[in-house]
Amino acid sequence: MGKLYERIDGRIRAFIEDQPVFFTASAPLAADGHVNVSPKGRAGTLVVLDDMTFAYLDFGGSTAETVAHIRENGRVTLMWCAFTGPPKVLRVHGDGEAVFRDDPRWGELITRFEGADGAAARAIVVVRARRVSDSCGFAVPFMEYREERTQHAEYFARKTDEEFAAYCEKKDHVGVSLDGLPALPLPLPARADRVG
Repeated sequence: MGKLYERIDGRIRAFIEDQPVFFTASAPLAADGHVNVSPKGRAGTLVVLDDMTFAYLDFGGSTAETVAHIRENGRVTLMWCAFTGPPKVLRVHGDGEAVFRDDPRWGELITRFEGADGAAARAIVVVRARRVSDSCGFAVPFMEYREERTQHAEYFARKTDEEFAAYCEKKDHVGVSLDGLPALPLPLPARADRVG
């Protein structure tokens, strides 16, 4: 039986922090717009900031649909599944905000991600929870987690900030979403923690 939680603490926080992958879901306001679901991974790229707020790193390498939807309407849902241990699916419905590289808050927020920061960090998505709930997860299969894939971090580690900015400008649906909504600011701003 599913349960509602007042905050992200204790077992809920531990569950979130223990999962190697989570999923984001977002959509534009337009009825004919594209609904987006994205898998998110890489160790250390999601942090719980307090009992109602968490943040994750938005990396280059794909489109920027979630960022575009958040900029338009703020709505975002995150989901974690227990692929090992007791069955559970946890959803956090929340209000998101994209913090871009030139935002004065970037410098403080990026330090929360310790070793996960890298050249491909293009935004930090901060989510304030409105609804935290779980469900049984009885239909989620057991799957064995082997290890992190390293290709993404290795590929972007070879790029300078300037090369990464040029990469983002060449990609479709980074500055503008599939539905024509503003996504990431282009040219990609310099990082606030590296200016000066």
